[in-house]
Amino acid sequence: MSPRKSAILLIICILIADQILKIWIKTHLVIGQEIHLFGDWGLIHFIENNGMAFGMEMGGRPGKFILSIFRIIAIFGIGWFLNSIINRKAYTGLILAVSAIMAGAIGNIIDSAFYGMIFSESYSQPAILFPPGGGYSSFLHGRVVDMFYFPIIDTQWPSWSPINSGESLVFFRPVFNIADSAITCGVLSILLFQKRMFRELS
Repeated sequence: MSPRKSAILLIICILIADQILKIWIKTHLVIGQEIHLFGDWGLIHFIENNGMAFGMEMGGRPGKFILSIFRIIAIFGIGWFLNSIINRKAYTGLILAVSAIMAGAIGNIIDSAFYGMIFSESYSQPAILFPPGGGYSSFLHGRVVDMFYFPIIDTQWPSWSPINSGESLVFFRPVFNIADSAITCGVLSILLFQKRMFRELS
């Protein structure tokens, strides 16, 4: 299979898995509901966020709109770079890493762009897809669906700690989705294997 076909296939697979899981979560759970996968260490924990990966946010609706526009521009930039390295016959690992990053970015912008228009709210009951009265928000103002939560360490900071003494200590605290994972894996792969990946481009 050619690198271009491999990149397209990877992007499609990530997007399908990401969206199928998000739609299932939206239509079967309410916000805050949990499903235990590995005891208390690995959970499906349904939340929605207005911002960036792993629940980080920018301020209000203007911040949300700016972030969505930035994501769209970034997707076009990543797409241009991906096409460029494919044409230059770059290392396959680099092509797949960039493809994963692009798929993750597209996956989350789908939520931001369309979920507000096609889903009802998820606070008191599971969301309805294409509700008769319309969605909960407008174009580019939807919320990103997150669900993976792995609080492997759930304790308190010791009393003698110079920071956060006695406060809750949870690791890994962020809740994330498949798209976030794809972006993270792609970036880490490039950082860890950059010499090998970029050698053929120099």
